[in-house]
Amino acid sequence: MHGFLTGSLKIERLNVAIADLPTHLRGTKLVQLSDFHYEKDGLSDKLLAEAIAASNHADPDLVLLTGDYVTHNPDCIYPLALQLKHLQSRRGIYGILGNHDIKLPHSKSTIITAFEKIGIPILWNEVAYPLGAGLAVVGMAEVQSGQFNARAVFPSINESIPRIVLSHSPDTAAYLQTLRVDLQLSGHTHGGQIILPKIGPLPAYFKCFREQVPKGLRQWIPYLSKNTYKIVERWEWSQGLHQVGNNQLYVSRGLGTYFPGRLFCPPEVTIITLHKSEDKKTE
Repeated sequence: MHGFLTGSLKIERLNVAIADLPTHLRGTKLVQLSDFHYEKDGLSDKLLAEAIAASNHADPDLVLLTGDYVTHNPDCIYPLALQLKHLQSRRGIYGILGNHDIKLPHSKSTIITAFEKIGIPILWNEVAYPLGAGLAVVGMAEVQSGQFNARAVFPSINESIPRIVLSHSPDTAAYLQTLRVDLQLSGHTHGGQIILPKIGPLPAYFKCFREQVPKGLRQWIPYLSKNTYKIVERWEWSQGLHQVGNNQLYVSRGLGTYFPGRLFCPPEVTIITLHKSEDKKTE
């Protein structure tokens, strides 16, 4: 039983202008799926099936998965992978790992192996060209692993080639803004999960509130226990499309959740159509 308040799935559609996009890639359609948390109450089978159906209905050229497939137990990747086998894409499905996917010593290898068995490569500081040499897909290592290393990856990409960068945490956009990133796709925040109308994501205010709460009570209050209130530093990037220097960042609200659930923050499937921008970008 899926025990948390989630809300109905929402399809987000956006057009993104990419400098130097080859003519034959204009109109390329991407689907982003993020933050499944397929474990216990994290994501219902019904919502997962709806998300897969929505992705397939979009008839994408490429499906991109931006991490956090499980919450704690990496073995939960096996039943999830059985469902993700139903995803359809013209040119493949690629993914990266999130912070929850590396929690245990064997989490990373377990999840990567499960995806390999269904033909989904997980990129870890790697570059792929599923749409041809005119567009790079860059998958970054999870920043909490200590192995996030953009400057070891980006020099291998010709400076004239646009690139889509997959990086689980939106905070990494700050590190990447000195490099060319035509579009960064992230997740991690769940959009804040609880959105206060006209105010914003509730967790953004908990850092200050935490100091006013006695330590013995913090474990009973969502976002205050341990370091969960430190999900990201830049809560202004918690969802949607943002300009970070010369780069573009899109942050998905994701599909899954955990206690206390979602409020005014529905789970999403993101459909992105690429168009050519006349503005040139420089490395």
